[in-house]
Amino acid sequence: MAVAAFFDIDGTLIAKNTGPLYMRFLRRRGEIRRRDAARTIYLYLRYKLGLLDIERAVASSSGWIRGRDEQAVAAHCRVWYRDMVRQYLQPAIVRRVREHRAAGHVVALLSSSTPYLATPLAEELGIEHMLVSRLVVEDGRFTGEVHRPICYGAGKIHWARRFAAEHDVDLGASWFYTDSVTDLPMLEIVGHPEVVNPDPRLRREARRRGWNVVQASVHDPSSRP
Repeated sequence: MAVAAFFDIDGTLIAKNTGPLYMRFLRRRGEIRRRDAARTIYLYLRYKLGLLDIERAVASSSGWIRGRDEQAVAAHCRVWYRDMVRQYLQPAIVRRVREHRAAGHVVALLSSSTPYLATPLAEELGIEHMLVSRLVVEDGRFTGEVHRPICYGAGKIHWARRFAAEHDVDLGASWFYTDSVTDLPMLEIVGHPEVVNPDPRLRREARRRGWNVVQASVHDPSSRP
């Protein structure tokens, strides 16, 4: 069977949470109101505390995306990635991606992010597979709905197991890299849990279970992506 390495995005490959970054990008373009940005910050704080209700979060953000042209959103997300996100890539974790690829492992993004962030990131790092939250599109426009289960928390297990079955991957011999306690269920089903710059609750769990903790920095002088 194959061995895989799954990578979370926010706080793991990217040092920042990209939700607030995206709101800042949209504010600069005049595409959202101040209260929309404030709501995103509120949801981010609940996420950091492990209290985020993902279904309510999706429902609250669906109004902005509903009816928008998918190709236009994808295009401006590439600009956003280039101008605001890429600078926060963590070289130590990018090196892990390259090491797993060199070892012949199946490398995949496993994130609640959408393809509109994941695609330019995957292209830059040479990652073939993306297990992410996918938005429903009809006639080229977003409906405001999301394909379920959302790739968050227990939803990540659903998509990872489906992927493993399709690609003959042994999860018990595979790796998963993440920073968030919300990913605890996924960390428990892989043979090599890797905890990256963890939030306080995940740090405590990692210490209790003897999991490896990676301290990464965007200022790592030994390598740049």
